[in-house]
Amino acid sequence: MNATRDLLHDYQHIISDVRIVTGTNGVFDVRVDDELLYSKKQIGRHADPGEVLRLFREHYAAGIDVYER
Repeated sequence: MNATRDLLHDYQHIISDVRIVTGTNGVFDVRVDDELLYSKKQIGRHADPGEVLRLFREHYAAGIDVYER
């Protein structure tokens, strides 16, 4: 899943837990600390490439540098 890969690539130093939970009927929700960040059902489409990462940066990682190897 690209969203998980993107989040862990850039923010593995601040993310302690990632869970992928299967749903039904094409449900794709992304929650951070139990707060809904993205919902395919609410928006009516799948996330564009990089969209979940952008939303995460805007709402949770503003001012935090990405992980550097």
